Amino acid sequence: MTLNGKHALVTGGGTGIGLAIAQALAAQGAQVTITGRRAEVLEQVAGNGLHAVQMDVANEDSVVSGVAKAIEARGPVQICVPNAGIAEGRALHKTDMEFWRTMMAINVDGCFLTIRECLNSMHGTDWGRVIAISSIAGLKGLKGASCYSASKHAMIGMIKALAADHLGKPYTFNALCPAYVDTNIVPQNLASIMKRTGMSEKEAMQVMVGANPHGRLIAPEEVAEAALFLCGPNSGSVNGQAIQISGGEM
Repeated sequence: MTLNGKHALVTGGGTGIGLAIAQALAAQGAQVTITGRRAEVLEQVAGNGLHAVQMDVANEDSVVSGVAKAIEARGPVQICVPNAGIAEGRALHKTDMEFWRTMMAINVDGCFLTIRECLNSMHGTDWGRVIAISSIAGLKGLKGASCYSASKHAMIGMIKALAADHLGKPYTFNALCPAYVDTNIVPQNLASIMKRTGMSEKEAMQVMVGANPHGRLIAPEEVAEAALFLCGPNSGSVNGQAIQISGGEM
């Protein structure tokens, strides 16, 4: 497989799953724009096919200008990976509008705005892939995280509708749905679980590890491999799917 000549854009591309996907795409020859709110984080990993653009996916003007800057520098976006997101649990009766709006602005609005701006350039090409990073929480109700679950369900609904809109065209739209992944979100989740439940750090970690049927956290590179497959030469019939990467979740 070669992605030479392809321009990919990965939001939240400076760390975790986004960085793993960006590096995997660059290793196959793509020029990859990585975006995020913190320029210093992006600059630390830029190079070797990765190009940093500071962008806040919750801000429409920032997304419009950021994607336009990337397109001007590297051409139409043919691989769009809306990955930027936040993951935090909170009981619904303790969820205020600020928490709800922040979650939706980043996870749902950010996905919508990123895809919209990339599609405007992708439509002028003869091939394209949109790969949204949802979650296992987008396929089931995640206990204690109704707001997060709703945002990830919304992403999958958007992807399925876009796939239906583009049937017969050379573009596919899919979502990857990992369970608990070994990223920098893990310490945040640990602190949240411990605060809510009074568990020890070891007990809180077991909640996350135990939620994955194979009994371990998922490596970001495992998610990146799935993204690579969706960009591969025999992936055109995989469209409108929510693909679990969850260690055997049924």
